[in-house]
Amino acid sequence: MEINYQELIKYALSMRKMSYTPYTHFNVGAALLSADGRVFTGCNIENAALTPSNCAERTAFFKAVSEGVKDFAAIAVVGGPEGADELLYCSPCGVCRQVMSEFCHDDFKIIMAKSEDEYKVYTLPEILPERFGPSDLLS
Repeated sequence: MEINYQELIKYALSMRKMSYTPYTHFNVGAALLSADGRVFTGCNIENAALTPSNCAERTAFFKAVSEGVKDFAAIAVVGGPEGADELLYCSPCGVCRQVMSEFCHDDFKIIMAKSEDEYKVYTLPEILPERFGPSDLLS
């Protein structure tokens, strides 16, 4: 499947505006591309107790899985301080990487973007080497 990075980043940028971040004021948006071409979006959602907070990436994954989709091609992630003119490269946290390892193959692409034109692309093994996945439980 041909992945249009700019289009996926555009979805993530629009989701960043939906973030609920009254504590950190760090807004993140994500756009997850399924293997069949559908896009599932997410934003980060904070909670005063912090632990119940949810990252944008996991929001997108959980949305997709709750609709029966479990095969994915790529995810775009954008983030930065609320109201910032320039975004940062926003790397998925360890918990999000572990969720990716549950559902994604080695060729899954993680696009960390500052804008539609400025981005870096990694594969899952590059950002989570020696990962623990479902096959480790089947041995």
